Amino acid sequence: MSIDPWLLERLVCPATRTKLRYDEARQELVSDEAGIAYPVRDGVPVLLIEAGRKVD
Repeated sequence: MSIDPWLLERLVCPATRTKLRYDEARQELVSDEAGIAYPVRDGVPVLLIEAGRKVD
């Protein structure tokens, strides 16, 4: 499953307000600036800071 490109253009990181990139293999939206990956569950992005995981 992938994210609709139209939607991806409009989504931003709730912590930094910067664009997100979609990691299809892990089903996550990644904020490179914040170092946080947000899960996508059943095609729905979960953009809650507490739901994200730290990435290096």
